[in-house]
Amino acid sequence: MPEDARKRAARRLKIARGHLDSIVAMLEKEDAYCVDVLRQIKAVQGALSGAGEVVLRGHLEAHVATASTRGDSVEIVEELMEALKYT
Repeated sequence: MPEDARKRAARRLKIARGHLDSIVAMLEKEDAYCVDVLRQIKAVQGALSGAGEVVLRGHLEAHVATASTRGDSVEIVEELMEALKYT
């Protein structure tokens, strides 16, 4: 994985972890407001989605774009389809 993508994905996942910790802390209190919890859950989903996009772009740029040169296009496509569960 390209270093820039790795660092950006890690940063987004740390943000998600922060939001997740907040959700757990909120739910440990008896007066947790449902809408506040839902907002935090949505924030985690957004951060996870963003991390996935960064990793996917890094993979496409670093591996898929050069697959034909290496001669492993079929394997790269199958691997990606499996990872994205489109098989």
